[in-house]
Amino acid sequence: MVRFLRPLFRGATYTRFVYLWVPMLIVSVWVLIDDTNIWVPAALLLPVGLLPAVRTGEGVQARWLLTPGQGDGGFSVAPSATWRDRLRTVVWLECRLLLGLLTAGACVWLPILAVELVRHAAGHRVDDIPVLRDAAPHWAYVLLAPLPILALYGAVVGLGLLATAGARALLGPSAAERLTALEERTEQLLERNRIARELHDSIGHALTVAVVQAGAARAANSPEFTDRALTAIEETGRAALEDLERVLGVLREAERPVSARPTLADADRLLESARASGAKVDAEVAGPLETLPGPVSREGYRILQEALTNVLRHAGAVPTRVRVKVADGALTLEVRNPLPDGRAAPGRGSGLRGIRERAALLGGRAHTGPDGAGDWEVRVELPPG
Repeated sequence: MVRFLRPLFRGATYTRFVYLWVPMLIVSVWVLIDDTNIWVPAALLLPVGLLPAVRTGEGVQARWLLTPGQGDGGFSVAPSATWRDRLRTVVWLECRLLLGLLTAGACVWLPILAVELVRHAAGHRVDDIPVLRDAAPHWAYVLLAPLPILALYGAVVGLGLLATAGARALLGPSAAERLTALEERTEQLLERNRIARELHDSIGHALTVAVVQAGAARAANSPEFTDRALTAIEETGRAALEDLERVLGVLREAERPVSARPTLADADRLLESARASGAKVDAEVAGPLETLPGPVSREGYRILQEALTNVLRHAGAVPTRVRVKVADGALTLEVRNPLPDGRAAPGRGSGLRGIRERAALLGGRAHTGPDGAGDWEVRVELPPG
């Protein structure tokens, strides 16, 4: 019983009822003009539904009245982009008009039938309803009076559910709109992953440099080395704060350009940061860095940053060779360092995985592992963007 009465306490039941009655306003106005051709409103809906903006209006009404409080509710609010969308809108307008007529008929005739059953039970003759016209008055008809009210309740709830299902089928996103939404969702996920990698690379590099510098300064017990270490920590921290502010800016502003991200032209600060940590970095650049496409140069910077961070984190202040080669817009990046104990560490962890992911996103290749000569090698080849 409680489940049967539950729709009475839902706001959607009443907003759907209003939604079904809206077409009757048009019919009522037309009846005042010409009550002999009531089919005219249905005919007028045919050209009206072909207007692209009508689909938007129907979608907005469906969201507000059929599924209040449920977000989009499965309805599209974009204008009709294809003839298929326009025809679907026309079909829905006709269906909505038909459902409205059924609702209006139920709301008018079922209460009248309930009242006439009570009057018939009270001894009055009923001439307007064929079923009761030839029946003799009897008190038992009062027991049938609740049935039309229950039928009205079921009709209002059922027609509201039917209207919601029909609107979702005919006003829902088209295949093109669903594809567009899927592409936007994919772009959002890729952007989130990129930002996560940005934070991991930038903050992880800064923290690694700070830890290594602090440990080296304490072990060296030299005022001059300590001063250099503090300077390096300060510079690395400032750079990390700049990166953090830029990434947060991307989160705040969806249309913020990516041109502010560091590129391989800014790689000197990475090399100096690693040298200040005690590592002997031998860097060689072949080819013009400024000719690299933006995405290749930016991702190359992050790959170099992560590679140097891994060197400091896992091998410490060891001699490191960095080779950057640019040719025809393609980039080859190599970072080699000896392993502390002469054994190869497994190529796992978010850092190495991030390097491989960055290379794969640009259609490149990445190798991370021992080179067969006792060194650990990170070699990345990125094609022109």
